[in-house]
Amino acid sequence: MPDPRDPRVAIREPAHSAAGLPAVSVSVRRLLATMSAPRAVRSMLQINQADGFDCPGCAWPERRDRKIAEFCENGAKAVADATTERRCDPALFERYSIAQLAERDDFWLGEQGRLTTPLVRRAGDSHYRTVGWREALDLVAAELTALDSPDRAAFYTSGRTSNEAAFAYQLLARGWGTNNLPDCSNMCHEPTSVALGDAIGIGKGTVTFADFDAADLVMVVGQNPGTNHPRMLTVLEEVRRRGGEIIAVNPLPEAGLLRFDNPQRLGGLLGRGTPIASLHLPVRAGGDQALFRWLCVRALRAGMVDVAFVAEHTDGFDALAEVLRNTDLDGLARQTGLDDTELAATWALVEGKQRIIICWAMGITQHRDAVATIREITNFALMTGNIGRPGSGLSPIRGHSNVQGDRTMGVWEQLPPWHEALGRHFGFSVPDRAGLGAVPTMHAMLDGRVTAVMSMGGNLARALPDSAAAEEALTRCRLTVSVATKLNRTHVTPGVVSVILPTLTRTDRDVQAGGPQSITVEDSFGTVHASAGTAPPPDPAILSEVGIVAALGARLVPDLAPWASYAADHRTLRADIAAIVPGFDDFERRLREPGGFLLPHPPRDARRFETPSGRAAFAAGPVHPPYGGGSSLVLQTLRSHDQYNTHIYGHSDRYRGISGDRRVVMVHPDDLRDRSIRDGDLVDIVAETGVRRRVARGFRAITYPTPRGNIAGYYPELNIVCDADDISPESGTPAFKSVLVTLVPAAR
Repeated sequence: MPDPRDPRVAIREPAHSAAGLPAVSVSVRRLLATMSAPRAVRSMLQINQADGFDCPGCAWPERRDRKIAEFCENGAKAVADATTERRCDPALFERYSIAQLAERDDFWLGEQGRLTTPLVRRAGDSHYRTVGWREALDLVAAELTALDSPDRAAFYTSGRTSNEAAFAYQLLARGWGTNNLPDCSNMCHEPTSVALGDAIGIGKGTVTFADFDAADLVMVVGQNPGTNHPRMLTVLEEVRRRGGEIIAVNPLPEAGLLRFDNPQRLGGLLGRGTPIASLHLPVRAGGDQALFRWLCVRALRAGMVDVAFVAEHTDGFDALAEVLRNTDLDGLARQTGLDDTELAATWALVEGKQRIIICWAMGITQHRDAVATIREITNFALMTGNIGRPGSGLSPIRGHSNVQGDRTMGVWEQLPPWHEALGRHFGFSVPDRAGLGAVPTMHAMLDGRVTAVMSMGGNLARALPDSAAAEEALTRCRLTVSVATKLNRTHVTPGVVSVILPTLTRTDRDVQAGGPQSITVEDSFGTVHASAGTAPPPDPAILSEVGIVAALGARLVPDLAPWASYAADHRTLRADIAAIVPGFDDFERRLREPGGFLLPHPPRDARRFETPSGRAAFAAGPVHPPYGGGSSLVLQTLRSHDQYNTHIYGHSDRYRGISGDRRVVMVHPDDLRDRSIRDGDLVDIVAETGVRRRVARGFRAITYPTPRGNIAGYYPELNIVCDADDISPESGTPAFKSVLVTLVPAAR
């Protein structure tokens, strides 16, 4: 019912199913609100099709046998957002100063429509002004050239960037002289890359669709596929319908893991869908490592160890087994926050299973102890032989549509393994010093070591922790450059000189001198496939991401690469990728194979582990207890159902029963009562760590089925209380899912 204290806000019971007819209705309404009906139909018939464009949303793969409607509600929202016929009128920047734009919320900024012309703010200007492409690019090149060291600049990349643009971008940065290549991986799946790289020799998942088709048990851990990867629900539905089991491990009972009303089935449209989770485990935030250590102990005691696999392919099991034999199971159980009944039900589903897949996302990776937790997950998979066996494996699910591909293409502050081949091919010395990741880049901007930042997509002001510090860091820069499709918060917290370069989206048609262009992406399973947009661009002069990088390359390092050829015909660029990056040989021909091609993965393909020892490595480190206790609460930040990362589509979180307001915090009713806070009261959320005082003011506290001591709320609004120094020490990833806070009545 509507909240009497604010008629715009409605709070109701959380949903118990995902998708169905409401998802169809919302998809149609969003599409028709932004484009004509014929254009909407054409777009949705082309999304995720072999001869169409890849969804600009998540990185969930497509099967070779694709449906006519191969998209989800959030994919429809992403396409509506990208293909909108609304235009960000240049007159807007005459009417509003940058300071006035900054007073608007993120939703309003995005609703102004597609950017169509370069924008420049020079030193002392209060407004952006429109300029031509030559002037804008010349200004960027002049400012970068004036730096006293290439390491004064950082080149950030969003996971929507194509393989071609990412390769050209890292080549530009390294050819110019820096490895400062922070990217969104630094803030999401970096712990996966670190933990899996150490354990199995490659930082990618080990499964394909064929494994899901054969799995006996799928564990979905710290992941909300109903909102973040909705097409995954179709695969989970198939697991359940053929008799497989699914365990959902998540503090919150997410609708998509309760029941899936598949809109491509009549029963789903009628609200008679398929139960997804055989069991929901409301683990305490940060208790996942204890849960998987508990499973390792139980597996050892029950004789589930694959002795032959462990002996032939692994190192370190004896040390781990000794630790497991001396582990207090009751102590681990308390750390998980689960009761005896829940743990008994868990073991009843796990015991004796021969083919187990473990999936995870940011609920696992965005913790201080994320690397240790993923190592524990990997321990369980290794000791039970569930790597390289059909129907089993590790499946980190990436949130950005090409975040995995960008890293494959070398967007990384560390040196890619093929950096020597890169230097030989292009005839230059690749910088051998490590660069800066995302959070270190923010610190470097604050203390003046980095004075120029270029962002290829993304929204740094909202993606980084400690939003106030992130905005201050940007405004301290001499130069900020954004390659973007729409306005966002980063554009209204500019450097002394700021340049916004509009670009094509994945849905837009790109025709150059070499003909219609396509780009490629890599999904969460390591499949590379083509994508070609067909919608008319918002302006004929808009450059693609490759075109922008090539234009800057021609100005900064003109002799390094055939930049003009890259922009005119991406096949030239792919030929250079094929000559340098392992797995991309014969790139152009293999790209024409139906559905693209699968990159090599030694553990998956041959149980071969390219670690220093040539064997998979167990880790026997300590289990770190979850945070919290006393008056402290543990906050996890998360997406609503009406957003994609930092981009806000609307103010409705349909599955959690919240609409009209994003400034909410979800709290167990007993935790509210203990603090004398009533359901619906406004509270201030006060961070308990860090040297800076960080407070999120005026948030509505609502009762929600979370574990005691755990609360949840939306990012980017709550990034302000996240400590930029509270990171995973091995990976540098911010601990967005375990922020120690206190709730107090809102200050008047």
